[in-house]
Amino acid sequence: MFAVIKTGGKQYKVAAEDTITVMTVAGNPGDKVTFDNVMMVVDGETTKMGVPMVAGASVAAEIVEQARGPKVIAFKKRRRKNSKRKRGHRQDLTIVRITGINA
Repeated sequence: MFAVIKTGGKQYKVAAEDTITVMTVAGNPGDKVTFDNVMMVVDGETTKMGVPMVAGASVAAEIVEQARGPKVIAFKKRRRKNSKRKRGHRQDLTIVRITGINA
């Protein structure tokens, strides 16, 4: 059984006991979260597709860790102008473990 959920503007294919990295979700490690934006649920032969979301479906998860992504450098240089700018950015991420899919 697996599901396709939408969170943080992205879609993820998840199954029970999967560990995924998503955009920041409020909470501390060990907290339970629920993803209600379920777009599709596949259970063996049965497939439920939402228009746009599956009614009554949800995915339960547990927060494993609040982390930060790799550093991304945004370097801009204007040639022959003696002008340059260097900025760094690290995205806040949440690592969650899927505990169950409720269809």
